Amino acid sequence: MSDAKYVRNWKNMPRGGIIPEAGNAIEYNTGSWRTYRPVWDPEKCIHCLTCWILCPDGAILAENGKVTGIDYFHCKGCGICAHECPPKVQAIAMILDTEADEDGG
Repeated sequence: MSDAKYVRNWKNMPRGGIIPEAGNAIEYNTGSWRTYRPVWDPEKCIHCLTCWILCPDGAILAENGKVTGIDYFHCKGCGICAHECPPKVQAIAMILDTEADEDGG
């Protein structure tokens, strides 16, 4: 069957919950539909990496044991990172996505 004539329908689609190509999430930019976005303040951050561990989207960027930024292409704005940031630190704040400037904050 040629690709041009191949049409997906219920007979040839994989069953729900099956990921036929594991590890492909990086190919999909899913951050465009969020309402809130996290803003990271490097001056306040103590690099505990709690946000990095708990982010369900892997959107917290870290290198050599330190947070380096936020991947806004994949962040869905759930707020877990801001909620779990130590209360005395509060290095991550959630703001409306429409109020953010181009560089993230």
